[in-house]
This record gives sequence, C-alpha cells and structure tokens, in this order.
Amino acid sequence: MQAKSIEEVISQLEVIIEECISNRSRLGYFAALYNRVTQSVREGIRQGEFLDGPRMERLDVMFANRYLTAYSQYKAGELPSRSWLKAFEAAGNPDLVVLQHLLIGMNAHINLDLAVAAARTSPGNQLAPLEPDFNRINTVLAALTPLVEQEIDQESPVFRWLTKIAPSLELKAVGFAMDEAREAAWHFANKLAFLTAEQQVSAMASRDMEVAILGDLVLARNPLFQFIHSDESTDVAENIRILAKGEFKIAVPTEAVPVAKVG
Repeated sequence: MQAKSIEEVISQLEVIIEECISNRSRLGYFAALYNRVTQSVREGIRQGEFLDGPRMERLDVMFANRYLTAYSQYKAGELPSRSWLKAFEAAGNPDLVVLQHLLIGMNAHINLDLAVAAARTSPGNQLAPLEPDFNRINTVLAALTPLVEQEIDQESPVFRWLTKIAPSLELKAVGFAMDEAREAAWHFANKLAFLTAEQQVSAMASRDMEVAILGDLVLARNPLFQFIHSDESTDVAENIRILAKGEFKIAVPTEAVPVAKVG
C-alpha cells in the first residue's frame, strides 16, 4: 500500500524493521537507517527548516514509496529495479559488512529514486525552486552520520579500533557516499524534469543499469572490509536493533536471541 504521509512511511518502515528482526534478515539494516532519516526529515519539517514544508513532505513520501514498493515487489517474488534487486539479494550474503549493506541500499535509493521523486514532485520549471530544500536534506543527514558511526563501532570492534587511528574513516565512507550520490541525483532530476512520461521511463531504465553497476563496486571484495568482517557481530537481529536505537520501542522476542561473540 502506498504511503500518503510521512507518518504512514514511518509506520511501514517500522513493520519492515520488526519483520527483519524476527527473521534475522539483513534487509533490516537499511530499513533501520532509512527510518532514522525519515524521522529526521519529519522533525525538520515540524521545525520549519524547509522553505516549503508541504512540498518537502510530498517529496519525502514519493521518495519513500519507491523503496517501499521495491521491497514489497521483492518480498512478493516480483522484480524491482535492477539496483534494488542487487541491494536486496546482497542481504543474503553473510560475507558483507554492515556498512556495505547500508551503502548498497543508499546507492539504489539516492542515485536513482531520489532523482525520480524530485522530478515528479516538481516537474519542469518547478524543479529549480526545490533546490534549496533539496540541499537542506544534506544538513539533516549530516547530523545522523556521527550516530551511524557510533553504532557501527558498537557492532564492529575492528571498525572501532580503526576509527581510533583514523577518526573520520566512517564519516568519510558514509558522508562522502551520500554527498556524491545526492549531487548525482540532482543532476539526473534536472534531466528527468523536462522529459515526457514515456521519455522518463527510458532514461530511468538506463540510469538503473548504471546504478546497478555502481552497486557492484560497493559489493566488491575489499581487504579492508574483509578485515572488518573478521570480528564484526554476526547477530543480525541485534545489529538491526543497534541501528534502530532510539527510533521506536522494539519488543524483545520471547525466545532467546543468540549473541555472537565479537571479542
């Protein structure tokens, strides 16, 4: 079901997160981070941080619905976009670190979905006035990066050690990826905004293939990621809880949850 408000987006994300905790599915990593982002945007709208709050909510909802639809398609055995399919299938790979699961989701959602949502919220000449609010999202998300850093440190003793000798390592990895992706999204939105619906479909298909290829780079075997993985928590449910901390109360399952030995 398509969400019609930010509140409905958050409710649907909470259902996904709880489902992933119950099933110990790594799909919950991105959902937990995205729920935090959505709640931050909601708070920004409430605090009047955007020039046009109602327009920002429309953008946020349209943006979120692309993820929610892709997730529903995948769970129903249908084909989402190539970039989302790559991200969802990666959840079955136990050799990836948590950060890779977050980045592969961000790749699909920001590099493709954000541009589509912006162009369709503000088509044609309406797009240019959206740019200041589009850029304000950077400020909202930047405030979350240190929180993500702390949480990944909690899940990965090796990452915690690495950030002691290179304090901005995770900030660079997550922050740079988001900044680059949003810049590319705005550029693509400007292309889509002036196309007909039929032309948009073709452009989106081409962009989807490009984003899927970028996803291969995120998922590539990397000595640093392998080193981090060697001591990262393998307790998927607990990792999701850590990423979702402070967003909403999650009932602890009645059965014992095995805790991975990480140190």
